[in-house]
Amino acid sequence: MRSVWLWMAAAISIAAAAGGSVTVDIDASRAAQPISKLTFGGFMEPATTRVWAEMLYDRKFFFAINSKPLPAPTTAFGRRFPQRRWLPVGEDRFVTMDGKAAYVGEWSPRVELDASTARGISQSGIVLRAGRAYTGRVVLAGGTGVKVDVSLVWGPKPEDRQTVHISAVLASYVKYPLKFTAKADVRDGRFEIVATGSGPVHIGAASLMPADHVSGFNATMVRLLKEQGIGIARWPGGNFVSAYDWRDGIGDADKRPPRRELAWSGMESNDMGIDDFMTFCKLLGAEPYIAVNTGLGDAHSAAEEVEYVNGPATSRLGKWRAANGHPAPYGVKIWGIGNEMYGPWQWGHIDLSQYPTKHNLVVKEMRKVDASIQAIASSATPEELSWTYIENRQLGTFPERETVTDRVPYAFFSKYDWTGALLAQSADYIDYLGEHFYGYPNLAIDEGKQEFVEADDPMTDRVRRMSNKVQMKFEAWAAYLKRMPELKGKNIKFAFDEWAPRNRWMFQGASAPIPSHPMLNPLTNALVYHEFFRHSDMVGLGVATGGMGTLASDAFGDPIGLRMDGMVMKVLHDRFAGALPVAVSGTSPQRRIKGTVGVDLPETPSGSPTWPLDVFAALSGDRSKIAISVVNPTETSQECVLNLSGVRASGPAKLWRLTAPEGAPTTPGPGQSPFGFGPPVRAAEETLSEAPRVVTVPAASLTVFEFAVRP
Repeated sequence: MRSVWLWMAAAISIAAAAGGSVTVDIDASRAAQPISKLTFGGFMEPATTRVWAEMLYDRKFFFAINSKPLPAPTTAFGRRFPQRRWLPVGEDRFVTMDGKAAYVGEWSPRVELDASTARGISQSGIVLRAGRAYTGRVVLAGGTGVKVDVSLVWGPKPEDRQTVHISAVLASYVKYPLKFTAKADVRDGRFEIVATGSGPVHIGAASLMPADHVSGFNATMVRLLKEQGIGIARWPGGNFVSAYDWRDGIGDADKRPPRRELAWSGMESNDMGIDDFMTFCKLLGAEPYIAVNTGLGDAHSAAEEVEYVNGPATSRLGKWRAANGHPAPYGVKIWGIGNEMYGPWQWGHIDLSQYPTKHNLVVKEMRKVDASIQAIASSATPEELSWTYIENRQLGTFPERETVTDRVPYAFFSKYDWTGALLAQSADYIDYLGEHFYGYPNLAIDEGKQEFVEADDPMTDRVRRMSNKVQMKFEAWAAYLKRMPELKGKNIKFAFDEWAPRNRWMFQGASAPIPSHPMLNPLTNALVYHEFFRHSDMVGLGVATGGMGTLASDAFGDPIGLRMDGMVMKVLHDRFAGALPVAVSGTSPQRRIKGTVGVDLPETPSGSPTWPLDVFAALSGDRSKIAISVVNPTETSQECVLNLSGVRASGPAKLWRLTAPEGAPTTPGPGQSPFGFGPPVRAAEETLSEAPRVVTVPAASLTVFEFAVRP
């Protein structure tokens, strides 16, 4: 393998592009397999995700309640300690954590009461909206004469609150319903539980949600994600799954124990379990994809999980599901076998010499329960491990014992070829290769330095870094077929079930972030989708890491629309899900960019031969329409000539165009999403009197045409 540092200066690139039209030849007589709707997926981690509508943090009291200052976060993500917390109302000594009378988990707060002074607990930092109704509940145990007031507070005045009075608290735990309506917009509202009387009161659990929630989910988020076109939802992780026990998320939500979340050093409430996830998928109309734990987990637990989900109501685990209100089997087909098990950051990570055997054991047991399931292997080609080890070596995030000094790129069928080993030892237990890929559009890997370096190159090059990684996966597949020709008959496909561009500021120990065009990540994502579409015969599904996080919010955090990266998914989903890719050719091959072949650069550049544009075209499933998607990653408008053969245009055309919204930020900062940012957007739509032959596409844009065709 060799390092490649071939690129064109920005001025030369733009001058060449402006020198004339780009010719695009589209042959609709050469159609490929349909693009799966599962190409448009979203990823959810950990188990209880941001789509869940719960407003209280630590509602089942995993953390002790006191007013002592919290220690500083001990991880880079700052998740070891809660962002919001319960505090005593009154002196600390009157609130203790009682392990003998716990309602759920290891303990429950016990409040020693006084007849004249209210004592209890409160949580601040709750966002409330004027006129919005909220519902909830509190689980209490007390005794004769105990009176409890549960309040929602939106200001300092006595009238800036609404209180639910509970005058009779029983000795055993009982759930009491709550209803509130806020009277002001505040970012620092408070939820308060106080009591008076004699003896103690125990607080088992509390909950607060907007009253318009849908089965526990944020109603607006569900609507927007459905509009976005999420075709498959992956859950519950991610790194999280390697220490997750699916049994913790079953049954009465108030009785599901909160757990230490090991992957990200946080706390998992287990409020959203398998049954809730299946409800969410039904609300979205999305295919469910469930990942099983092959880190700390075992084959028996994975098989029981399949039985709970897919077993008949007469089976042992099916009876449990039926008792929880779901007698009919869910029939989930797609199952992830672990997550990134090649990584030493993974809980339960074992050596490549052993892991394929564990994979086989897990899938065998799962298939004994349901032979129809489709297994996604936790795989990684040498380029992925080369890139990952460079990143972690430079960031210093691997344990010292895992420091790797071997130079990249790593070779196929070496100890760094996780995918090769799985294909050699586990091919009969694999339906999909679960490949992940991330990248920094503004960084490239220098083979000599064995590290990331600044790639101050034009946007035409930066947007290619992620789609080039897709191309590398298919070059790897060609290498595997050459070594193992028996794979040709096994119908193994790719599941790109985690992918996203990473922003420059995330890379520690480097200079200040360089400004990025607001369309850099959206166009990067569009090119990744183009590359998925071109390989529709091999791409079984695609799950964007930020696919569930592409919603724009108002100043109070309420979702109000799709951001640009979410709108890219919507526009492409609405035109190409189920469509038949057709041949696109041209006379302007894509250029090589900075990077190292076998690490962040393929042997052959990705994309259509229509540089500097990237063009993809597909017929609708019934062949009555054709859609053409054009990405212009330059910072000037471009003209292209569309030559269509195999069909004839018929009637008017529709056009959808995405360009940078006015005022969009150029560089995300700490605290902003690493997977996309910006205000809510809509695609500009036009109707043209006829299908265009010569089109001008704006600078830094995604433009999609669609029109009827006939033979």
